[in-house]
Amino acid sequence: MSKRGDKKNVYLLGASSLLNDMGSEMITPILPFFIQSLGGGGLATGLISGLREGLSSLLKLIGGWLSDKKGSRLGIVFFGYIMSAILKLFIGIAQTSTQIIGFVSLERVGKVRDAPRDAIIARMKGKNGHYFGLHEMFDKLGGVLGTIIVLLLFWTLNLDFRTITIIAAGISMFSIIPLFMVKDKQTKKIKTNLFQSIKKLELNLKVTVLLLAFFALANFGLYMFFLLRVKEITGSATIPLVLYALFNLIIAIFAKRIGKYSDIWSKRKIIISGYILFSIICISFVFINNILLLTIFFALYGVVIAMTEPVQRSLIAEISGKEKGTAIGLYYFSIGIATVIGGVIAGYLWDISPSIMYYYLATLGIIFTIAFYKYTK
Repeated sequence: MSKRGDKKNVYLLGASSLLNDMGSEMITPILPFFIQSLGGGGLATGLISGLREGLSSLLKLIGGWLSDKKGSRLGIVFFGYIMSAILKLFIGIAQTSTQIIGFVSLERVGKVRDAPRDAIIARMKGKNGHYFGLHEMFDKLGGVLGTIIVLLLFWTLNLDFRTITIIAAGISMFSIIPLFMVKDKQTKKIKTNLFQSIKKLELNLKVTVLLLAFFALANFGLYMFFLLRVKEITGSATIPLVLYALFNLIIAIFAKRIGKYSDIWSKRKIIISGYILFSIICISFVFINNILLLTIFFALYGVVIAMTEPVQRSLIAEISGKEKGTAIGLYYFSIGIATVIGGVIAGYLWDISPSIMYYYLATLGIIFTIAFYKYTK
């Protein structure tokens, strides 16, 4: 396939992610309220977070390996987006909080698409940082649009949670359309099972994945605690949602530019710089009580995500061999498991003292920065 065809694939996959994430980010902010309206409490909300991340992590690994085994990736990507849209619809028609937990967890089956999709993007040798950043831009723009839409539907038009969720499912269904124009390139099929495929991966790749997973203990979805902090100070539920839209917009603005720069400079140095900034932000949140400063540092956290998440995926794709699906899937699996564990630890520390949690996260960031610099190449 020509470079022009590969570039077109990135834009088409980005469009699919944008539409799917519009639907997802319409549901995410209202999900706790929807659960409460059906009689669910904090346990139900906590179960959803853990089940979603744990299940999606395993499925991303399996999806990546299957795409290597089949020698084709697009079919799995199709399946993932279709399942995600259908199960969003089931969330909308759920009648109990238990059903919501089940359907939200099953919706993660759609994440089987992530590693095969990234393996398609990774074909752009020498420029994959740019194109991973471009894809991240589309993804986060979808988040911005979804958050804005839910603000309009809920706070302006006063639509109920169920109706908004069904509308979100309809929007996500459109994510399938761009995939019909994606050109999939057949690769050599692998004959090894999942565990054999992981074992064959190079040592440097495994060390890099392990270190990135270690940092995920700190960078586990920290924005949720930032939003809680904003809500505590302002007493408003609307302001945190506006800041969440800003957060996604900042990522969208910087991801493509930073990704492109990572191809020219050094992916490792950009990742390390991102984690140094992360540690500074965490320490700063101990002392900040001003909404303007909170907004500025929350925006800076968006820059951190732009400097790390797409660049990390690009780095893994770059240092992996022929079995890119398995390598990227292992990365997603390791990050996902660490995220679940990190969220539990941070939540426990938050209940003791938010300051203790932020110091703990800053310390992890510093340790990771040193280890990543020393043990990766």
